[in-house]
Amino acid sequence: MDPRSAIIPKRMESVRRIIAVAAGKGGVGKSSIACGLALALHDLGYGVGLLDLDFYGPSAHVILGVREDIRPQEEYGILPPTVDGIKFMSLVYYASEHPVPLRGLDLTNALIELLAITCWGPLDFLIIDMPPGLGEATLDLIRLLPRAEFLVVTTPSRVALATVRKLIELLKQQRVSLLGVLLNMQHADSSSLVISLEVPLLEALPFDPQWEAALGDRARLVRTLVYGRLREVAQKIQKIII
Repeated sequence: MDPRSAIIPKRMESVRRIIAVAAGKGGVGKSSIACGLALALHDLGYGVGLLDLDFYGPSAHVILGVREDIRPQEEYGILPPTVDGIKFMSLVYYASEHPVPLRGLDLTNALIELLAITCWGPLDFLIIDMPPGLGEATLDLIRLLPRAEFLVVTTPSRVALATVRKLIELLKQQRVSLLGVLLNMQHADSSSLVISLEVPLLEALPFDPQWEAALGDRARLVRTLVYGRLREVAQKIQKIII
């Protein structure tokens, strides 16, 4: 057993709840949902951390508008910097905007290392922006953080629903806690499409061009329609006990 794996539960012992925001495929707004949910929970008065585990396409730093001079500090591990009241950690701090061509054991090692060295301290919620799909990173996280609760994001697209159905089946097979599905970029009457997934629909979010225009600017993000709906999602999540 990798000795670093034994450190991870200690790093998480002061974190009350871990919520992994996942998707069957890319392009459904998973990272935007993860960031917006983290902001909403913080605005409701909770201590929140955000971990960007999307190694191939990290974008949380863009959505939050993280300045380049804000960096993690080292003190018996890595202390994530605070961005808009949220403790934020990402591989982008070390890889910058360069590609990270990880696979197999290298990908697992990078994930374990990031989980093992990051000192979150006391948090009410740790939001994890997962890589899309059913790959090794998803399976590794289920193994390393067995108490993580999954929030699954999809759009009404038939392609997205086909892939998210497989993801939900996998999560059920692994006996993972499922908070529900969040339907993003909804169009008329599309919420009925998720009924066959047999997972609670937490919210249906409309397409909001103001959200895209506000990326990187917290003050504008919190004035969008999508953010208002994500506050409602945050309020629902705080009441769910699994």
